[in-house]
Amino acid sequence: MSVCREAVRGGVLRAAVLTGLVVGLSGTSCALAQPLSFTGISLAGGEFYEPKPEERPKYGTNFLYPNEEEITYFAAQGMNVFRYPFRWETVQAKAGEPLVTEEVARLKACVKLATDRGCVVILDPHNYARYYGKVVGGPEVSIDQFADFWRQLAAEFASDPRVWFGLVNEPNGLPTEQWFDAAQAAIDAIRAAGARNLILVPGNAWTGAHSWTATWYGESNAQHAEGIADPLDHWAIEVHQYLDADSSGTKLEVVSPTVGSERLAGFVRWCRDHKRRAFLGEFAVPATPMGEQALSDMLTSMERDRDVWLGWTWWAGGSWWGDYPFSLQPKDGTHKPQMAWLRPHLHGLPAPADGF
Repeated sequence: MSVCREAVRGGVLRAAVLTGLVVGLSGTSCALAQPLSFTGISLAGGEFYEPKPEERPKYGTNFLYPNEEEITYFAAQGMNVFRYPFRWETVQAKAGEPLVTEEVARLKACVKLATDRGCVVILDPHNYARYYGKVVGGPEVSIDQFADFWRQLAAEFASDPRVWFGLVNEPNGLPTEQWFDAAQAAIDAIRAAGARNLILVPGNAWTGAHSWTATWYGESNAQHAEGIADPLDHWAIEVHQYLDADSSGTKLEVVSPTVGSERLAGFVRWCRDHKRRAFLGEFAVPATPMGEQALSDMLTSMERDRDVWLGWTWWAGGSWWGDYPFSLQPKDGTHKPQMAWLRPHLHGLPAPADGF
């Protein structure tokens, strides 16, 4: 399953003023509990197929993007940011070639449904740092090809600052240094294309907040994120965090009422020490009393630590989920229980025009 400027350089301070927040140079915030600026949901469906080089996907059969009804529903609840998972292969059938005109137009139309309402859209190539199953930076898919994809896609959305670029979903199974080399190449390509949009950079090993400084997957994300350079300094780290025993989000369990804030704590300290901002791209809890407690604990801790956190997107919504237990998609006009728990933490419309 599955912003961004340094505090001392002024971007965080500007965002702080916009939210009525005072942030000290130490990185410690003193804020009343209030929603973060960017709060919303991943609307899945664009990633619901396994790409094959010899077979082009069909819209409505292999994949689906959010529709106006879904955007209207979630915006009415107070959500102002939508993460759109899609496949790299959908919009670029062959690496190094031009993007597929029809698919770019389809994606743009869907993005416009949200940005016209004053919402932010995060473009999320949901590929795990892979292309047709081959790892970026390996012998089959070069880092230059990944950068070329982002150069072309960034040029298509460069005119809309409400579109953010999530470089890829949950890199895993490759050396950490290889992933961050690819991330840097993508950032360079995006800026070379003239795009000033916010960039979200995930870490290796499924980009878990809890494992940001760990080394069980090789050199740590913490070590290599320090080397990321953006000439605009307009980027943030994207992490994911689930609350089951192995942080995978695959089990209907929550370890404890405070597991969320506990798993985020070390990452938050690292961000403060390095004057970086972050976005929680995926999280979810089951509809249980423990889930409700843990959700409140985690989101309240993030609001307290708003000098680090830009916001979050729940995993997930979308009409193809069926009985998926973390889906917030309403059924027969009925809200999911977790929606009520999220409402006190939702910013509402529009998303801040200048807070990223």
